Amino acid sequence: MPLFDQAALNEGVKKREVFGWALYDFANSGYTTVVLTAVFNSYFVGVVAGNADWATLAWTVALGLSSALVMIVMPALGAYADLRAAKKRLLAVSTVACVAGTAALALVGPGDLMLAFVAIVLSNFFYAVGESLAAAFLPELARRESLGKVSGWGWSFGYFGGMLSLGLCLAYVLWAQGRGRPATEFVPVTMLITAAVYGIASLGTFALLKEHATPQAAAAGAGAGAGGGGVAAALQRLHATWRQARRYRDFSWLLASATAYQAGIAVVITLAAVYAEQVLGFAQTQTMALIFLVNIAAAVGAFGFGYWQDRSGHKRALGVTLIGWVVMTALAFLAETATLFWFAAVLAGLCMGSSQSAGRALAGLLAPQAQRAEFYGLWAFATRLAAILGPMTYGIVTWATAGNHRLAILSTAVFFVAGWVLLRPIDVARGAREALRMESEP
Repeated sequence: MPLFDQAALNEGVKKREVFGWALYDFANSGYTTVVLTAVFNSYFVGVVAGNADWATLAWTVALGLSSALVMIVMPALGAYADLRAAKKRLLAVSTVACVAGTAALALVGPGDLMLAFVAIVLSNFFYAVGESLAAAFLPELARRESLGKVSGWGWSFGYFGGMLSLGLCLAYVLWAQGRGRPATEFVPVTMLITAAVYGIASLGTFALLKEHATPQAAAAGAGAGAGGGGVAAALQRLHATWRQARRYRDFSWLLASATAYQAGIAVVITLAAVYAEQVLGFAQTQTMALIFLVNIAAAVGAFGFGYWQDRSGHKRALGVTLIGWVVMTALAFLAETATLFWFAAVLAGLCMGSSQSAGRALAGLLAPQAQRAEFYGLWAFATRLAAILGPMTYGIVTWATAGNHRLAILSTAVFFVAGWVLLRPIDVARGAREALRMESEP
């Protein structure tokens, strides 16, 4: 099946729209790859916080605070986006804010802990908001039987965006190091490179992607000048959704499973470079090369698993990746040499791309049409709670054990096991039928 096959798309959706949507994955992947995974996290721990005993914990607290803000804001924001058909407008606002926050990281130097903390909290908050809003477009674009492959297209293409940002940054770092320049000079430039790629690539999204939803009656009734009324209506509907959660029991189980396994993924995304440098003594350039390889593996995993999950089932595909995650954490724990850790990193990449794609597709399958952004807002609530639990657990373990990163990475396996257990009760067919039934109700 050719890439962006028209048969996989909903009626009236053009291939260029899917390309524009996938461009957003391409644009924002550089943020997670460079800022959270490969460069700024270790720079924060080693330079900004001066390798203090509390440095890793401080990094995880910043990420946890930004995730807590997303948990508070995103479900209601998603409900508002559904009522007002405002996903694209809100996505533009969050994109500009994240790009600005990323650029602000270029101002951070040794000891600038408060500036770094605030810039990370804000940039990560707006990144998460944008990610959730972009995901809510998926069911508008893809047919139900093709959600996996279309989600895989986006995730796979996205990892190439991460590789572009990281490749440009790595080239600059090598050039700067060749001239004897310190991290305090070249890391800020990598933040500007990342912000530029994010901002420029996202322009294609806003040029090509359409808002297929239409404003709903509750929003229209609020009146043109009653923006507050629209917010009130959004909050009322969100409250109704929470009260009726038992009607969406399969989606609820998915949220519970995602909270668990995404906590483990959050550890890998935000602390892999810290682990490589603190445990195995990786240099900055080695770490960046490692993350580059992880992105290649993740692109392959997202694309390949996207097709496989549509044939074998989203639940089964996701379960297989969670088993792979457990194996990965065991390998990372046992790694005494760089070779075994590189192998674990490749496995992490394969699992990351496939599990992220499968989870997003499964959420879309279980979400009623009129409440897609709202349900993806609840999905963001779960993933942001995970982003608090995972890294904070890792940070607390390292703090309590005087910096034992091996024990911290091993503890991460518990999250993947819990995610697999919580995935078992989900009946995908039943949940999809319930979502369709809700669409037919007035």
